[in-house]
Amino acid sequence: MDYKNETTENQTETRSATDARLPINTVAKAKWWYSTFQIVSVVGAGVLTLPYSMSSLAWGPGIAIMVLSWIFTLFIQWQMVEMHEMVPGKRFNGYLELGQYVFGENLGFYIIVPQRFMVEIGLGIVYMVTGGTSMKQVHDLVCYDCNDIKLTYFIMIFASVHFVLSHLHNFNPINGVSLATAVISMSYSTIAWVASAERGVQPNVDYGYKDTKTAGIVLNMFAALGDVAFAYADNSSVLEIQATILSTPEKPSKIPMWRGVIVAYIVVALCYFPVAFIGYWAFGNSVDDNILLSLRKPVWLIVMANLFVVIHAIRSYQIYAMPVFDMVESTLVEKLKFKSTWYLRFITRNIYVALTMFIAMTFPFFKGLLGFLGGFAFAPTTYFLPCIMWLAMRKPKRFSPSWCINWICIIMGVLIMIIAPIGGLRQIIMSAKTYTFYS
Repeated sequence: MDYKNETTENQTETRSATDARLPINTVAKAKWWYSTFQIVSVVGAGVLTLPYSMSSLAWGPGIAIMVLSWIFTLFIQWQMVEMHEMVPGKRFNGYLELGQYVFGENLGFYIIVPQRFMVEIGLGIVYMVTGGTSMKQVHDLVCYDCNDIKLTYFIMIFASVHFVLSHLHNFNPINGVSLATAVISMSYSTIAWVASAERGVQPNVDYGYKDTKTAGIVLNMFAALGDVAFAYADNSSVLEIQATILSTPEKPSKIPMWRGVIVAYIVVALCYFPVAFIGYWAFGNSVDDNILLSLRKPVWLIVMANLFVVIHAIRSYQIYAMPVFDMVESTLVEKLKFKSTWYLRFITRNIYVALTMFIAMTFPFFKGLLGFLGGFAFAPTTYFLPCIMWLAMRKPKRFSPSWCINWICIIMGVLIMIIAPIGGLRQIIMSAKTYTFYS
């Protein structure tokens, strides 16, 4: 009996020591507008490639896919908000909790955790490439007559920041700048479309497909679907954000959370649609995979936009790295019986930063990465897994509007998951043919 008590006490002490060092620290006292700027703050790397996606889709399909994606993801956001407290007396404070409730503890773990890992690690790689690319453009614009510096070195400089920031204990120091990050996201999105509008339609602009072969056109469309899925991929963090909002029987958290989501999605529309449509209108199919690369003047404004992107990428990398640190450190301490020490955290987090840096330096192909990851990693968590969970929990009547819309989202998500990585992988291979690695 004494041995059992001692064992329980040791486990409690281990859990407490781990919690003290883990990055995720949720306190249910946030206001509705907290959810707004948390969602808006994810407007990042994806928005910069939307004009390029339009060039692969052309006007008709491009506008339809952009608008439908906005509508479907807003609908799925509403369902996620509803599912947070769908079971009386229980709050699902994370994607994993909800998945384990729906699919069972073991099956839910193996469905959700690998998918979330792919999302978070994929975002880490993309933000490494985004941050390094923007830093290089700032250098090239400000010091146009200087010797060229390799993109690899700028990615390493960007990564060096994270070798320090990754040792923050929890979200609290980062959440303090979430509002500023949301403003920064809106700022560089606005600069992108205003500068494009100022440039106007370029001479000899072409709105036709860049590739002349049918197979190339179709594969580029596949990759563009992945780009759009990447841009709208923010559903997986909704439950964690809602967990920070106080909930009472008189005023459940879904009321302020939904208010925040609505405002956020209006802002998202004001960022995404002008960048995508005006950027494509100005440059046609000659637009770069990052719209800021097509914009060179006014120099001071484009430099400012790229600096905003760098700041946003730094914050976003940390936000998506924190759950990885949480999972890895929890597993090492609780399952493999490592001691929760500062040097365990130092080693694991530095290894993760170094790994994402190495992959980003090896494959710094912005357009291909977004298309591949948007389909392979983000389509499941954004489109069809939430809908499957909704059908399992709510059990709407067959062929009712809710049943039909969810099945449309499921089918659409599965198709994107299958075809988008094919287009993205093709773009990576084509870029690698003319790329000198680590150049």
